[in-house]
Amino acid sequence: MPLHKYAPKIWDALKLKEGIYSRLPKHYLKSLEQKEPTPVHWRALGVQYRRNPKTGQKERVQDVAIPIYYPPESQNGLWGGEGWVSGYRYANNDKMSTRLPKTWRPQLLKRELYSEILDHKFTITVTPRTLDLIDAAFGFDFYILKMPKEDLNSKLGMDLKRAMLLRLARRDTQLYPEDRAKRDEVYNKYKRFEIPEEEAEWVGLTLEEAVEKQRQLEHKEPEPLFKVCAEKLIEELHIRKLSEPHLIESK
Repeated sequence: MPLHKYAPKIWDALKLKEGIYSRLPKHYLKSLEQKEPTPVHWRALGVQYRRNPKTGQKERVQDVAIPIYYPPESQNGLWGGEGWVSGYRYANNDKMSTRLPKTWRPQLLKRELYSEILDHKFTITVTPRTLDLIDAAFGFDFYILKMPKEDLNSKLGMDLKRAMLLRLARRDTQLYPEDRAKRDEVYNKYKRFEIPEEEAEWVGLTLEEAVEKQRQLEHKEPEPLFKVCAEKLIEELHIRKLSEPHLIESK
């Protein structure tokens, strides 16, 4: 499929329809669909017009999303959907003065978070909003498992989700090996998030990682030449042996 015939914006979508990309699991290809994340730095009003509370006049609403930049380091932490917002500020807080460019960055904190499913403590860079979301979800594991990919917006978060889902799918006995009651309690607590292991293995993989995984699944080691020749010789001897009684009878 010659991509130069189509607009560059749809090249990625067309690429997924041929070659090794088209052989990726359907559930993984579906996970690549772009979805709008829950707004964090702004709220959509959902109306085109509203009345000015002071004048009572009907005014048009400029319901425009604020562009947010997510730096690469955000993928190594849990920022709760927050990013960098660029804009302008007035010098000396005077609206009659010059506007100066400014970038607002979220407050970053280092926190130790414990996962029941993985039975491990992780030191992760988070924002105050992330901590609020973890509290609202009733725990770190629930937060990771409940958050959609577009809202989690973190490679680290998706890697943690894949590890949790794999352990739930496998019912790994390495979790609390000396306390079966505790292990069963944890697995039953998060049972509603279980998915088949063959699906869990693909959760959170980048397209490059998924292609490499598919390539390894399809890869077959070439058979040594001596083995091919030996099998051919055995087959010829077997055919000759079967034909010998026929030759004797014909004589």
